[in-house]
Amino acid sequence: MFGHHGAMWVFVQVLLAHLLCGWAIGSELTFELPDNAKQCFYEDITIGTKCTLEFQVVTGGHYDVDCRLEDPEGTVLYKEMKKQYDSFTFTAAKNGTYKFCFSNEFSTFTHKTVYFDFQVGEDPPLFPENRVSALTQLESACVSIHEALKSVIDYQTHFRLREAQGRSRAEDLNTRVAFWSIGEAFILLVVSISQVVLLRSFFSNKKTTTTRVGS
Repeated sequence: MFGHHGAMWVFVQVLLAHLLCGWAIGSELTFELPDNAKQCFYEDITIGTKCTLEFQVVTGGHYDVDCRLEDPEGTVLYKEMKKQYDSFTFTAAKNGTYKFCFSNEFSTFTHKTVYFDFQVGEDPPLFPENRVSALTQLESACVSIHEALKSVIDYQTHFRLREAQGRSRAEDLNTRVAFWSIGEAFILLVVSISQVVLLRSFFSNKKTTTTRVGS
């Protein structure tokens, strides 16, 4: 009924639907964390689900933050102090709402930009695993493309974070160099004026002494 091209188009539509809807549930966010502040997030997780929390400080201060992860009963599963980046994987042992917090309370005047990716569960297979027939060559190619696309997205995310962090460091360094140059110019001006005043005072004292001796 559809013909070769029609069947191919239907297959491509099904594949795109799998690609768009087959990702694991999770949260990914970049947010501002002010100084002396704490920000918490919550995620409902079913027992036995494998989860991964990954975070990185993009800008601000020494690029460090406190991170804490708790289960529904308040038991601490992960706790790190002043970390620039880290990744933690665990399997949920209880049903309920898990809480993870980022704290910048140790900083008195520097706000941070923090990125985190909280993955809940794993991606479902593109095709049923209990099927009788083996994957066709086209289906195998689609699975490979799907895995490659996930890797590309991960690499792009990490490269964007590195680019943002590098740009922040460069801008911070440029600001420090600019202030240092202004400070050096001011010090040089003060030293030059002081030397001129000092030399003039030497000649003024000599002239005064010569006038007194001649009289």
